[in-house]
Amino acid sequence: MAVHAPPVDDNAVSDLQKQFRGTLLRPNDDGYDEARTIWNAMIDREPALIAQCASVTDVIASVNFATEHGLTLAVKGGGHNAAGNAVCDGGLVIDLSRMKSVRVKPETRTVRVEPGVLLGELDHETQAFGLATPAGIVSTTGVAGLTLGGGWGWLSRSYGLTIDNLRSADIVTADGELLHASEDENEDLFWGIRGGGGNFGIVTSFEFDCHKVGPEVLGGPIFHPFEDATDLLRFHREFTSEAPDELCCYVAITAAPLEPFIPEELHGTTVVAFIMCYSGPIEEGEQVVEPLREFGDPIADLVGPMPFTGLQQLFDEDLKAGARNYWKTQLVEPLSDEAIDIVVDRARTRPTPSSDIVLEHLGGAIARVSPDTTAFRHRDAAFSFNVFPRWTDPEKDEAHISWAQEFMDAIAPFASDGVAVNFLSQEGDERVKAAYGANYERLATLKNEYDPENLFQMNQNIEPSI
Repeated sequence: MAVHAPPVDDNAVSDLQKQFRGTLLRPNDDGYDEARTIWNAMIDREPALIAQCASVTDVIASVNFATEHGLTLAVKGGGHNAAGNAVCDGGLVIDLSRMKSVRVKPETRTVRVEPGVLLGELDHETQAFGLATPAGIVSTTGVAGLTLGGGWGWLSRSYGLTIDNLRSADIVTADGELLHASEDENEDLFWGIRGGGGNFGIVTSFEFDCHKVGPEVLGGPIFHPFEDATDLLRFHREFTSEAPDELCCYVAITAAPLEPFIPEELHGTTVVAFIMCYSGPIEEGEQVVEPLREFGDPIADLVGPMPFTGLQQLFDEDLKAGARNYWKTQLVEPLSDEAIDIVVDRARTRPTPSSDIVLEHLGGAIARVSPDTTAFRHRDAAFSFNVFPRWTDPEKDEAHISWAQEFMDAIAPFASDGVAVNFLSQEGDERVKAAYGANYERLATLKNEYDPENLFQMNQNIEPSI
């Protein structure tokens, strides 16, 4: 395709290449289009230069290059974020996807991870030692972006958010300096990166605590007919209110998979699915989830012992790259009967089979951390309520976005003021402030200290106030 990114001085790029271990890509170079493509197909941007870093020194050189040449800077890890902030028009993309080291220390139950690692790659290494850290539910998600926004997954009710398991990090700041941040060193910066996104620098190494998990957990989905949706959502509300921390149970209104365990006449029709993980002993889990399995008249019950890595990959095919995506999300308390009636009614208008409504189960260990301990503030929410339209035709963008916005507007009276920053699309400053609540002022102060010129602005941006 023809590209129109403004040129960067040839001599400057040549000078950068001399100190660069990785690969520099410019428009019309082989691999450029692949490198600028991210998970959400709605995002089609043309950077002037893509720096595919191989090392920390590459990252430092790239940050300094962007500053010296006044380039807009975007940072790409896994590239899975729906907002599309991993790539920019006409600027420099620092692509970390080749920095893939994962080093597990079984004796201390810790793992050190570079920023290009995906969840599936992290799980592969940690599960070899019977360990895991709470990190998402889709194995193609990037560890870096997920962590910096807070991060939760199947294990978070037991062990907290991803950031609650972060021991330390190495960060390249806007002035090209490499800092180490932990509870004992650069503590303010460590507080800020635990939920504050990529606003303060580029993390080149994460050190996480791990926990004994698996290799098998009790998990899987139970599919129910949509006509029972109201009763199912009310039962889920009551059941999860008493659930132990070891149990995480999502509920989704989705399309019945085209699989043999679903009767053929129901393939692709709207269904309700309970999807769960019990991370404790399987025998205990079977007793805990028995009421959930006995409720209603399920179409298919696939709950059973399964590899933790398999559970982490359960949604990979449904959420593979290449579709157009727009997310609307809000943190909520258990939904009232009135709210459930609205959800069920609006779910009847799902615009495509791959457009989902998902209630993510939070609480447990997440809520037992003070809201000012990390930049991620909204820890007391019971659920995250999400509307995920997904489609392929660009001409239908407006219709799908409007559907999601109108759906969330109808739910707004029943929602909290909070939102998880990782789920935001391009929604403006007020939504970013809502994500941080009372922590926003402290984050703005940190931004003044570490990035007063707002070099790191391709994110859910915290603007400096000076």
